[in-house]
Amino acid sequence: MNDKTLGMDRPIARRDFLNGVALTAGAAMLGGVSPALAEATSQDQAGYYPPTRTGMRGSHPGSFETAHALRDGALKVPAGRLEGDEEHYDLIVVGGGISGLSAAYFFRERKPNAKILILDNHDDFGGHAKRNEFMLNGKLALMNGGTLEIDSPRPYSVVASGLLKKLGVDPVKLEKECSKEDFYKSLGLGRGIFFDKETFGADKLVVSGEGKPWAQVLADAPLSPQVKADIVRLYEAKTDYMPGLSSDEKKARLSRMPYADYLVKVAKCDPGVVKVFQALTHGEWGVGIDAVSALEVWPFNMPGLDGLGLAPGPAPNMGVTSSGYSEGGSDTFHFPDGNASIARLLVRSLVPGVLTGHSAHDIVTAKADYTKLDRPGSPIRIRLSSLAVKVTNIDEKTPKPAVEVIYSRAGQLHAARAGLCVMASWNMMIPYLCPELPDRQKTALHYLVKTPLVYTTVALSNWRAFKALGISYVYAPGSYHTGFGLNPTVDIGDYKSPRSPDEPILIRMFKTPCQPGLDERAQNRAGHAELLATPFETFEQKIRDQLQRTLGPGGFDAARDISGITVNRWPHGYAYEYNPLFEPDWTEREQPHVVGRAPFGRITIANSDSGAQAYTDSAIDQAYRAVGEAFAIAG
Repeated sequence: MNDKTLGMDRPIARRDFLNGVALTAGAAMLGGVSPALAEATSQDQAGYYPPTRTGMRGSHPGSFETAHALRDGALKVPAGRLEGDEEHYDLIVVGGGISGLSAAYFFRERKPNAKILILDNHDDFGGHAKRNEFMLNGKLALMNGGTLEIDSPRPYSVVASGLLKKLGVDPVKLEKECSKEDFYKSLGLGRGIFFDKETFGADKLVVSGEGKPWAQVLADAPLSPQVKADIVRLYEAKTDYMPGLSSDEKKARLSRMPYADYLVKVAKCDPGVVKVFQALTHGEWGVGIDAVSALEVWPFNMPGLDGLGLAPGPAPNMGVTSSGYSEGGSDTFHFPDGNASIARLLVRSLVPGVLTGHSAHDIVTAKADYTKLDRPGSPIRIRLSSLAVKVTNIDEKTPKPAVEVIYSRAGQLHAARAGLCVMASWNMMIPYLCPELPDRQKTALHYLVKTPLVYTTVALSNWRAFKALGISYVYAPGSYHTGFGLNPTVDIGDYKSPRSPDEPILIRMFKTPCQPGLDERAQNRAGHAELLATPFETFEQKIRDQLQRTLGPGGFDAARDISGITVNRWPHGYAYEYNPLFEPDWTEREQPHVVGRAPFGRITIANSDSGAQAYTDSAIDQAYRAVGEAFAIAG
């Protein structure tokens, strides 16, 4: 299908003003700043509002190039005084994600009159908790651009749940009042599987339904009779493929084999089954079933494991996610913009006047005035598009020791000092920002390679094709995005989700750029490179092509029905969680995230990496720990 037929030539809300602008670290350090970059850093200008920007978001152009120059040795930080180094604070937080914002919140609790500066390299606060905002036919439509929801393998800690309570967030109450998770089911919409011709030989959408036998679901699928029979057996037969072993013995064996190997070598399935199931683990782990153990997927009711008779609960050699969910997990709730609402609640508390309203119900539609984030004289200031390039302990032997933070903003280097500093950026960059760290700590910080991912938001003029095909979500194991679906139905405050297929809607598409056959960290590194090398135009073409081929039989027309696209690209996405298939058997004190988060002088470290868990509660808990360490250092 050619690009014109797909609508690549149509003017839609898809390219923000930075898309395609060449931003080079060399130009920035020489003081040459493009008009686009200058505009991106002007948060004090009226009308500055990044949530509505479309095109390439997430790690957007302008947010990472200087960091790469620092990593590659192309950026040299000059000695001597720099602009702004007369600024002095009690605390500087490097990173304005949920962990950094939480650190500022906890610090202010212990020192109410504290002066705090928060620096973030992105053009918006929230870190991975980003908000995609559209106006569709005059009605507000929201989607998460990153962190999806309140959800964790274990109940939130006293600290994390306590912070949510202070912000007015009661997940149980909100879930009961606001979530309409059965709405699509009430319309008769189920889940579909799209088999693409490049992987399976033909394009075909099959649809599952309540109680629909798998043999019927797969009847027209482009799969061999043996693969179909094996899939039916895995889902419907309760077979014990490890007879004669105890539950503990089975768990021990399952923990040492990839789920793909279990399917072929233990359950004796045709290898073609692996192609169908390969992407089932992308959402939780960011890699395919070749790199996740069979024991890890067991708590998620993956096919072929029900008949083993495994005893409930965790077992040795299980990761954080699986061991936690084997016991139930936390309370859950999905704000329409994901956990961007939590970031907004934190900002509303930290910097009064930025966001209107007073509750977790009205935060979703609250108006934000970014010009008030960084006002002179404000006790807490949030400075966007400001990338730290050097963080140094200074004057350790004087009565007032401090930390100096040098950062790049609008092509210029600036400096600020504080009595304490919390590094709430991601671990991999910290050794470049703090070159005086001990080598062992640097090695530990580099170990945790974040999982790359893409959350794509597509605005549609209607969703009649979903209704016609009987689907609300599509799993697409061979396609560019391995899953996509209709926006969850949530009504909160003045925000109402669409109910009619004739109304505009946002859909979410999901991609993790895996390289099967490698260990998880190597796959993550390959995925980083792939995402950074992929231009927006490639994403757009892939999006249009996939939606047309999947939804076309239901009357969908990509050129006519797509009204906006936002690609939330996160080359450094999920915090790395240790993978039992590949990691050594460390003691807790030897684990890289524990070694890496050790305080260094007056610098402490808080982020989800330092908890080795890609969950919001971990980010909050690590912020609390880092602030506690900071006060212990200050005495």
